[in-house]
Amino acid sequence: MCLFFPDCLNSLHNESESWDDHIRILKIITEMFLPHISLSELEKECFSKILPKVAAMFDSMIKEILAQVGGLSSQNTELCALLRNILQAMVQTIDALSTCVRHVCSFEEAPDLAAVRSLPAYVLRILKETFRHCKESEVVYCGRLSLVADLLQGLFKDAYTLQKGLLELLEKMPLNSSASEEEISDIVTVIHSLLDICFIISNLDMALHANTWKFLIRQSLKYQSLVEEHLHHGDITSSLCDNLVTSFHSCIELAEQIKHAGLQDSIQNTEYKLFQKTAKMCRFFANTLVHYIKEFKFFLTKCCSCFHQLYLQVISKFPPSLHATALPSGLSEELKAAALVPMDALLLQLLPLRTFAEAVLQQDQRLSPEHELPQCLLLVNVLDQLASQPEEVLQLWYAGSQFPEETPRLPLFRALFTSFRRCHTERSVPVLLPGVMMKGQAQVQITLHHHVCVHLCASVATLPSAYLPTLEHCLIAVVLGADTPTALLAADVWGFTARYGTAELCFHHVLLIAQLVKACAAECYQLLHLGLLLKRMVFLMTPNHQMELVSCYPPSEVENLQVWQHVLLRALSQDARRRVEKDVVSMSDKALSDWQGDGHKLGGVKKLNEALLSLLAVVRGQSSPEEPCASTAVKTITQLWSRMCPDQVRSHHVLRRTLQLLLSLSAVFVKDMEQQVIFQALSCVDTLLSQQCAEPELLLAALEFLSSLGKIFIPPENQSQIVARLSSLFGVLLKERSWLLHQHALEAFSQFAEVTNHEEVISQSLCDEETKTKVVAYLSKTVNAAEEVELRLQRIKQEAALIEEHSEKLENQKESVLKEEVEITAADPEPCPKRARQETSAEEEYSRYLQTAEGALKAIQALAEGKTNPAAAPPWLQSRLQELQNIIDHISKARHKS
Repeated sequence: MCLFFPDCLNSLHNESESWDDHIRILKIITEMFLPHISLSELEKECFSKILPKVAAMFDSMIKEILAQVGGLSSQNTELCALLRNILQAMVQTIDALSTCVRHVCSFEEAPDLAAVRSLPAYVLRILKETFRHCKESEVVYCGRLSLVADLLQGLFKDAYTLQKGLLELLEKMPLNSSASEEEISDIVTVIHSLLDICFIISNLDMALHANTWKFLIRQSLKYQSLVEEHLHHGDITSSLCDNLVTSFHSCIELAEQIKHAGLQDSIQNTEYKLFQKTAKMCRFFANTLVHYIKEFKFFLTKCCSCFHQLYLQVISKFPPSLHATALPSGLSEELKAAALVPMDALLLQLLPLRTFAEAVLQQDQRLSPEHELPQCLLLVNVLDQLASQPEEVLQLWYAGSQFPEETPRLPLFRALFTSFRRCHTERSVPVLLPGVMMKGQAQVQITLHHHVCVHLCASVATLPSAYLPTLEHCLIAVVLGADTPTALLAADVWGFTARYGTAELCFHHVLLIAQLVKACAAECYQLLHLGLLLKRMVFLMTPNHQMELVSCYPPSEVENLQVWQHVLLRALSQDARRRVEKDVVSMSDKALSDWQGDGHKLGGVKKLNEALLSLLAVVRGQSSPEEPCASTAVKTITQLWSRMCPDQVRSHHVLRRTLQLLLSLSAVFVKDMEQQVIFQALSCVDTLLSQQCAEPELLLAALEFLSSLGKIFIPPENQSQIVARLSSLFGVLLKERSWLLHQHALEAFSQFAEVTNHEEVISQSLCDEETKTKVVAYLSKTVNAAEEVELRLQRIKQEAALIEEHSEKLENQKESVLKEEVEITAADPEPCPKRARQETSAEEEYSRYLQTAEGALKAIQALAEGKTNPAAAPPWLQSRLQELQNIIDHISKARHKS
């Protein structure tokens, strides 16, 4: 029989033969001659000779189908028969190859790959073309698929069986460490061919797809030491990532369909079963990817950007992401187990890779809006996992890039704060995350700020001391940044760091912050952030360190007042509090005296304001200021109100700042102030309001003062002046269009109404019906109509862009603060005489002093007539009144002479 084998081979190579002849000859070879060829001769005498021709013949069949299929129709029976014959020939070719595979498997001892090296290569090539043809059949046959569907189905089924047999054969084949380069190349070719097949069959059959991937990975690991330098690791992991994302998105789509169809409670429906199968594939690809990275991580340095994006894509589809789809809880939990849980294992494998750290910590990294929150959560997860990592991994993440030749990367702490800053929308909504579970307490939902803060503080608790300077530099930079919520987060972490460390470390931090506060220009955002931090940190100091702080920054020195403006006295020990209070009150009194002695010049108002601000910080820090402090403060307030001229205040920002401080101080000491001084304050505010020249800060201080007036009783003789003015001011401020000022106006009015004895102010302030409705709604705690979710999100996103633009503009400026005082004194240290005379007019001064005198005399008249106090007048009253009469006569005579 073997004598005819060469003739059969020659016939197979004869191109003049038809496909039917070739198939017949192939069957003869595989069924009659193949069983009689020894294993040692299979490759040389058979496979290497027939398989290339078989592959070429198979390719020509597919080309012929593609060339003829355009005319296929049910009426064209001849063409239909031709195409069916070709497909039948393809099926028979697959069957013949299956016979070859079964024959090789029939040997008791599995052959070496070299003994049959042509068989896997050409079988995989034909399988690849077969699966591709089946996958593209709907496009190829274009609506006429039913004419050949039965043959295509049989072709796919036989190809499935052929691949299964081939993989079983390959599984048995031994390949040891002494394998030749040729054998290594063969197994690498097999793996890469299977990868191509995986790409083709991804949407054809789940079981075939999964089994092919399992074999591919198993072979890669089985011969890892031999093939790891030859495999296309990037293609393999990229394909795994694509399959994971595809199956993941399919799960989401199926879950949405189940939700919309209301089938989430039924586990027997087709959609739910398909969802479970797809979720299983998703879990398979995720776990396979993690396993592959674990074994070949150091060959995957160029793939880390892909892994980073994969992590972000998966996280972005789960709550609390604003881009996540709301799914039924049961389906959501299954999807989390399939895709979200493996992400932690993925991250753990990637942590030691420098290129992954560079991808995650990239400087000036701009992500799509849907990936900003996932990036923040990724960095938090990195923090959590670093505690168990070796020193070189800690150095990689905590320290940032160290040398110019390195790819720039931020330190982890800085990257996390930067990422948190970019989550403006998520902070504003706010999104909620699961909190840390505590013993005996139920798990609660917390904000993103809370979540990041807890994990940051936990990482600080385990942070090696070598990285504390890096942390401190990061905290300083963030606190000095323009984004206030991020600065507050840094302040929280800073406070924990100081409390968790030693008292000396806390003292060191406070000194640093105080120095920065002292170095800041007035009214800048950096001063606001540092001041809030200093206010909190002083609470954490020991009494001895507080006294040292007082010694380092004596409140008696003007240049140190900016520090004490941001310290609450109740945070200090008794000795330190008394020292600061005494020095600040003395300084404010001296500042007023110096300004008065210098002729009330405009250039000296800046120092006066600094003293007033410090005085305000002192008195606000106490529930009831001590008598010496109160008397000095009231004296200062009274003298300054006598100098407040609305026209001057309107013209100079520095005086409006003085007025703002005066109003806040007056709110604290309103019970100790004279009625006439209160009237002067109200008149000044009323004038500025009528001229529309009051900044929001000034109006807020005015509201604070108006609210405090509910604590005092206004004598009847002064009610006509004060009550009418008070009602008028409340009426105007309650109509403010700015939502912030309007809200504060409502709060101030309600606080006034709760304690006042002068109920007529309430009714007179609400003459306008619209204002009355708003106040009633506020007092009734009526909730306004809720804004639609989509509209609210759209508004917040627009606000986020504007806020970020404003913050960047501030940070890019060399000077982030406007200082009118510097502008005034830059060209001329003192105002010129002409300008000084413009500060006020004689008529206004006469009017102001006469109002004060008139108010005082009316108060004395009320006492003398027993309207406010039935007690007898003192014996010295008559003589003092005569002295006042002499002064009045003297003024009249002097005026007449002039």
